[in-house]
Amino acid sequence: MGSTILMLIGFILAMLGVVCIYDARVITKKLFSFGDQNEGSMGLKIVGFIFSMAGALIIFFNV
Repeated sequence: MGSTILMLIGFILAMLGVVCIYDARVITKKLFSFGDQNEGSMGLKIVGFIFSMAGALIIFFNV
């Protein structure tokens, strides 16, 4: 049971990271009101990459 919950958490974390990478520009336009959207979207893509890697590692090493 604990293994299944951990895999579900890893899957949700990985999917959240992928959504952050894919929709970074749209999310930056909606949430932040500063002018330099390139810098904001780059930061959001980096955070999304870290989330997706953490989720993938949780899924992969959950044996």
